[in-house]
Amino acid sequence: MSGMRGWLLAGAALSLTGLLVGCSLEQRLPPAESTFGDPQRGRALVSTYGCGSCHIVPGVRNADGLVGPPLIKFGKRSYIAGQLPNNAENLQRWIRDPVGVEPGTAMPDLGVPPLDARDLAAYLLSLE
Repeated sequence: MSGMRGWLLAGAALSLTGLLVGCSLEQRLPPAESTFGDPQRGRALVSTYGCGSCHIVPGVRNADGLVGPPLIKFGKRSYIAGQLPNNAENLQRWIRDPVGVEPGTAMPDLGVPPLDARDLAAYLLSLE
């Protein structure tokens, strides 16, 4: 009986260790980021599209608008527009079609093509 109990205790300890390791890994996940795109080009595009007329955007001169939310530490945010998980794919979708994501939003459709949306997303997700 003691041999069986030993095996059960060892199994329980391994299961608990697995759970603890899983929890610690989950807590250390990196923030949303874009593995594609050019963040430096995206930074320049913030001015091109006039994003700073509505948003505060760190690292961009005269990007001090107060209409939309500040984009400070955007890469650490959990959600985009309060509903989409913050990742590169969703951010590009939001940038390209904000009204399609959130009907009635004040965010205008600026006609941003896919390449520009990718680079804008890369820049915004780099803001930590």
